[in-house]
Amino acid sequence: MRRVAVLGIDVGGTFTDAVLLEDGHVRTAKVSTTPEQEQAVLAAALAVGAAAADRFTHGTTVATNAFLERKGARTALVTTRGFEHVLHLRRQNRASLYDLSVDHPDPLVPLDRSYGVVGRIEPDGERVPLDLTTLPEIDADAIAVCLLFSFRDPTHELAVADELRRRYPDKPVVASHEVAPEFREYERASTTAADAYLGPVVSRYLRSLAEACGSAGLPEPLVMRSSGGVATLEEAAEHPSWILVSGPAGGVVGAARVAQLAGFENAIAFDMGGTSTDVCLIANGRAERTNERQVGGLPIRLPTIDIHTVGAGGGSIVWRDSGGALQVGPQSAGAVPGPACYGRGGMEATVTDANLLLDRLPQRLADGLELDPTVAAAALASVDPADVIAVVNAEMLRALRLVSVERGHDPRDFALVAFGGAGPLHACELSDELGCSTVLVPESAGVLSALGLAGSDERRDRVRSYVRPLAEIDGLPTEGAADLRYQGQSFELTVPLGGDLAADFHASHAERYGYADESRPVELVAVRTADVNPGPVLEFASDLVASAVGPVRLDLAGATCWVPEGWAGETDSHGTLRLERTS
Repeated sequence: MRRVAVLGIDVGGTFTDAVLLEDGHVRTAKVSTTPEQEQAVLAAALAVGAAAADRFTHGTTVATNAFLERKGARTALVTTRGFEHVLHLRRQNRASLYDLSVDHPDPLVPLDRSYGVVGRIEPDGERVPLDLTTLPEIDADAIAVCLLFSFRDPTHELAVADELRRRYPDKPVVASHEVAPEFREYERASTTAADAYLGPVVSRYLRSLAEACGSAGLPEPLVMRSSGGVATLEEAAEHPSWILVSGPAGGVVGAARVAQLAGFENAIAFDMGGTSTDVCLIANGRAERTNERQVGGLPIRLPTIDIHTVGAGGGSIVWRDSGGALQVGPQSAGAVPGPACYGRGGMEATVTDANLLLDRLPQRLADGLELDPTVAAAALASVDPADVIAVVNAEMLRALRLVSVERGHDPRDFALVAFGGAGPLHACELSDELGCSTVLVPESAGVLSALGLAGSDERRDRVRSYVRPLAEIDGLPTEGAADLRYQGQSFELTVPLGGDLAADFHASHAERYGYADESRPVELVAVRTADVNPGPVLEFASDLVASAVGPVRLDLAGATCWVPEGWAGETDSHGTLRLERTS
């Protein structure tokens, strides 16, 4: 009987990682990321020997890069007449509370491509009939449609979208009730605009990927969604905003499994790559999720694993501000030219150069990359490498505190799972500051995001908006979550379905805010459910036997671990290095 082979490939800023899991045995490979990501995907699949894979899951940064670099389509917005400024009015909050010179990022759609159509539906029904003759000619490559109250009654929005698709059959038209059927007009419009904006770019990439995989004899890949599950290429192309946090979500899935195998239900995923660091809290074996996040300063109202990202990675550039203070990132040297020590023409010092000069890196990395300490020393010049590490650690520590301490969790109750090419280099020192006493470094630390992709569930999230008194609603599902609030409040708390929702909400409110008012009516804002088809269970054994007593450097496959003084540990049966503080 042939073994089932599962392939996961994650495209990062510097390297593209591949993992082939077959009957508990793990094979890994790293190749340099190329500007055309599908070429790197195929090279990684070839390097890991995945010609006969049965299941192929993929994490991509195409959507993220296009969004952050503003390289999406020329997009138009159609909304209810009188609300054409919705993306520009935003909320009343400042971009930076105490710095009046900081501006919000520009919306994805300028005012001259924001159009209003006559017609209005209100909570109790139609107030103004829809008049499609008021829909103007639109000059754009993609169109977003977001009408008032379409989350409750999409009749007008469906008619507008159908008319636009008839007029412009070759242009993507996205209706808000298809993407984010939730109240709060600005956030819904922002999400819909992002979905339309990314459509042409992501669709082109996914078509090229499908053709390349077909030519190579690989199965059509599933694509990781931001919510931590995978979807088909067709689903991902239809709504690309759902894959904005694709690769990092796979890392959290892998970190949760590594922690579970090591006996920890509570962990913090710490993924430090070449351009950024992603952190996420895992409580009771499950990653924290959120229903909205900021991407590039704009709100995206979609289910997402609650990952916090900072611009601190191995390729983050070292510089001094106008006051002479040492800074690291968020600018990155990327893969090309890369850190100075790569010898590819990069002249600016990075975190990688500092780690190399501190003898925390070998002179030969994955994919046969040779590092040159002489060039690194010249780039850093008079800057002490230890100071660079202290600065970047401070930035990452803030991110770790945000997802733990600032949300009411005691880090002493959590293990820190360190992965990514650079994560294990900094994990122990960060744990000293954070208060974690255990660091877990998986054998596949350098490719854990790809491993998590290989074992991800197929997941399709659904949301239904109510914004009605809870007492008036019957027939709710027993699984999922509900967004609840006291009538008159501006924000909600999310509680699991299946119990006494009102009682559970009062208890959650008391825990979060220190009080509850059981005499006050509770309002049901939305119900969130998900269809989940479980992925392969990640079971893997390892022959790796290693121990460490700091200070010492351990060279792993695809990553390097620095064990400072006061830390020691050894590997378990799964190849995970379990480090504990000894003093």
